[in-house]
Amino acid sequence: MLQKDVPAEKDRAAPGTHDAAVDTNVLARFAATTSRLGDARAQIRRVILGQDEVIDQCLAAILAGGHALIVGVPGLGKTRLVETLAAALGLASRRIQCTPDLMPGDILGSEVLETDATGSRSFRFIEGPVFTELLMADEINRASPRTQSALLQAMAENRVAVAGLNRPLPSPFHVLATQNPLEQEGTYPLPEAQLDRFLFEIRIDYPALADERAMLLATTGTAEAAIRATLDPATLRDAQLLVRAMPVGESVLEAILRLVRGARPETAILPELRDALVWGPGPRAAQSLMLACRARALLDGREAPSLDDIASLAAPVLRHRMGLSFTARAEGADLETLIGRVVTRALG
Repeated sequence: MLQKDVPAEKDRAAPGTHDAAVDTNVLARFAATTSRLGDARAQIRRVILGQDEVIDQCLAAILAGGHALIVGVPGLGKTRLVETLAAALGLASRRIQCTPDLMPGDILGSEVLETDATGSRSFRFIEGPVFTELLMADEINRASPRTQSALLQAMAENRVAVAGLNRPLPSPFHVLATQNPLEQEGTYPLPEAQLDRFLFEIRIDYPALADERAMLLATTGTAEAAIRATLDPATLRDAQLLVRAMPVGESVLEAILRLVRGARPETAILPELRDALVWGPGPRAAQSLMLACRARALLDGREAPSLDDIASLAAPVLRHRMGLSFTARAEGADLETLIGRVVTRALG
């Protein structure tokens, strides 16, 4: 059963009446939310074909209140995916095309001096594209470190400091950034501190043959599938609160701790990891995995997360929070394989 908020003393009803009412209300919210999320998932899958796991991971990241880094070669529909997510969730969205000459003010906004009809002058703040509900930062590693850092406060605190004032961002606020793994010339790798702000690193790959065939037929004709908004910002915020209200079993909690701590070189669950890793996931990784597992359970209509959720989401949560040593890279070690072995040991 879902956890419920504890009311203030003055709001408490007579014994035996309030708890049942809260239980009924929370369960009704849970049923309604899972139904609408199922509709949103179906809407997105009508447009984004053959990427069901990627869609679910994006939805889980948003439900968990986080941000996601989407990594894939050009032409796999990353931009279309973000646009479709925004349309299905009823969120206002904007897009930033990152380039080396992009400046922080191009993202955050700036103040301009205006003169009115009476001749008096005043400053007016013009909001940048960061003032939206779903922001797409396309090819984020092409922006300079100075510009990348402009997003760091926004992602961490849901506000930005411009001209000496802290300006709150809309709620909800989520960043879905993309990155091309092939072409690295003229790019600026994201620092570990900023990578850690992304709840997931989502890998998007080529679609299967049947899906690519269906994609050709669906996108080269005269009409394309229309997306209907199934949620709105208020409903999404309520769903995010439900995620945080979901109970987590002791076995799931202990498994998350074993997994995250076992992926660090200092407390490695596998002896070979001590030399293979130079750094591992911090406490934020455990927090991300806890919320992500709850979000995945909500998407599937389950009232609590399971060990299967951990196994499914371990790689997107951990892969950008671990670093291979020079020796491990020279020997051809694969981070995905190491994460899989850590998961097997931690959940076994």
